[in-house]
Amino acid sequence: MYFYQHSGRALCSFEAGLPFEKLDRLPDTGAVAFLFRRAPLAGRDVFAVTHPRLLTAEERMSTLTDAAAAPEVPPALERAVGEGRVTAVNLDHPRWEEMLRPLLPRRKKRVNLLALGDVGSTLLIGLKLLGGEAIGRIGICDVREEAARRWEFELNQIAPPMVYDALPEVEIVSQEDLFDCDVFLFCASRFVPDTAVKSGDVRMAQYKLNRELVVRYARQARECGYRGLFCVVSDPVDPLCRAALLRSNEDESGVFDGKGLLTHQVRGFGLGVMNARAAYYAKGDPRFASFLTQGRSFGPHGQGLTVANAIAGYDDALSQKLTAKALRANLEMRELGFKPYVAPALSSGALSVLSAIEGRWHYGSGYLDGVFMGSWSCLTPAGPAVEQLPLPPALLRRIEEAAAVLRSIEA
Repeated sequence: MYFYQHSGRALCSFEAGLPFEKLDRLPDTGAVAFLFRRAPLAGRDVFAVTHPRLLTAEERMSTLTDAAAAPEVPPALERAVGEGRVTAVNLDHPRWEEMLRPLLPRRKKRVNLLALGDVGSTLLIGLKLLGGEAIGRIGICDVREEAARRWEFELNQIAPPMVYDALPEVEIVSQEDLFDCDVFLFCASRFVPDTAVKSGDVRMAQYKLNRELVVRYARQARECGYRGLFCVVSDPVDPLCRAALLRSNEDESGVFDGKGLLTHQVRGFGLGVMNARAAYYAKGDPRFASFLTQGRSFGPHGQGLTVANAIAGYDDALSQKLTAKALRANLEMRELGFKPYVAPALSSGALSVLSAIEGRWHYGSGYLDGVFMGSWSCLTPAGPAVEQLPLPPALLRRIEEAAAVLRSIEA
C-alpha cells in the first residue's frame, strides 16, 4: 500500500508512482481516499469502504455478501475503515476529485418534486408532514399550472397552531429552476395503466415513454451542472435510474464524456414498498413470521424482486412464495378497482427518501456492477454503503439473475 496527499486529503492506493505528494504513513485523523481504477460507470465510481474487503477494484453482486477475503492492509488504514473515514474513488473517472465532495449539505435540504399526479401529490403530503427536521422547503413543478397552484395552496395551510414554521414551506418552481435544489424527485409519468389492467408486469409497460422523460430531465441536470441527489420514484424505477445515469453522461453524438450525473447521485426509490408488502403478508401468515425479524429484500421494484424469509435459516421455497405475494400486491389493489399508489408514495417515497437524506439506513436502489440494485443501504459521509451479509448461495443466485435481467434492458 502506498500513501499520498492531495488537496489536503490523505490518499492510499496499491499503485506506486502516482503523481501526488508522497506520505510515509496515514494520518491518525481525517478523511482518506482509496484510489482504484476501472472503466467509468462499470460499477460504483465512489463508495464508502465499510470493510477492508472492499479495498479492491472488483465489483459483483457478491459485493452484497461478506464472503470475500480482505487484502492485507496497514493497521492505520484498517482503523480508518473502522472509523468510517475511507472513501473509495475511481481514479480513471475524469471527475474523481469532484466525487470526494459531500453529496448533500449539512443544513436542511432544498427538495424539488416534479409532477403532482397520484404518487407525486401523496409523496408531497408525506414530506410536508414528516420532513420538518430534514427539509427546509419543497419546490413543486407540474406542466399543469393549476395542479401546482392547488398543492401550494393546500399544503401551506397545514400547520400546527402557534408553531407556524415547524413544517417545510411548499413553493412553485419553474421547469428552468428544477435543479436549483439539493434533492430532485422524479415522479413524472407519461403513461399509467388504468384500473382495467389487472395482469402482467404493469410497471415495465410504462418504461419506453417514461424513459424518454427521465432522460430529458437527466440531460437537463447535466446542462445545469447539478450536483445533488437525483431520485427516481416513477415506474419502472430501476431501469429508469440506469437510463438517467448512462444517457446523461453522453455527448450529442452518444459518446461517453463523464459530464453527466455521477453514480452516487442517482438513487431509486421503489424497494421500500415491496419490503413493506412482504411484511404485510408475513404479519398475516405464521409461515413467513421470520421475515419480520430476520428477513431482507433485494432487487428491483417489480419482476426480479428477491425477498428472503431470513438470512440465517434461509428457506428458498418459502422466500419465493413470499416474493410472489409481494409482487402481486399491486394487482390485488387493481382487482379492487383502485390504483396502487398510496403505499408506494409513502413507503418507497416519503419514508425512504427522508431516511436517505438524513443519512439513515433504508431500502433504495444504488448503482452496483452496472445496474441499479435495491438493497438495505445508506448514504454515509464517506459515500454510499450497502449492507454486507452472509448470503446463502441460492439467495445470491436469485439476486444475480435479477441483475442479469436488469442489465439486458435497453437504457
